[in-house]
Amino acid sequence: MERPLFSLRELSRARCFDLLATLAVGRVGVSVRALPVILPVGYVVAGERVVFRTAPGAKLDAAVHRSVVAFETDRYDPAGDWGWSVLVQGVASEISGVAELDEARAMLGRDWPFLTEDLVRFISIEGTFVSGRAFGAVPAP
Repeated sequence: MERPLFSLRELSRARCFDLLATLAVGRVGVSVRALPVILPVGYVVAGERVVFRTAPGAKLDAAVHRSVVAFETDRYDPAGDWGWSVLVQGVASEISGVAELDEARAMLGRDWPFLTEDLVRFISIEGTFVSGRAFGAVPAP
């Protein structure tokens, strides 16, 4: 049986955030010594921001310097019947307010086993530019 051909369609901003909220792991792209680096992160969606925790290093450095970063995640049907991808581009910043830190800790739940409380930092990416593409019948979140 031949597989039907699907065309890519653009997703609305709202649909992008709805889909982002269905997953827990994505990739953040930062610049390290003028070279692109893509790193996996556990994340949550908070309004129109992506929030994740990290330890000192490239991701934190980008946030502390309020760099523009990219965040991407995707999901697809292994049989190839549907799939989607969402890209968020915006300024990364370290979360430092007490109330905001408590909210980030609560949203993200348990830390990764390699992150100790003295190392963990929380980062927010503003959803300045958000785009998404899908094909096939993507299941509802």
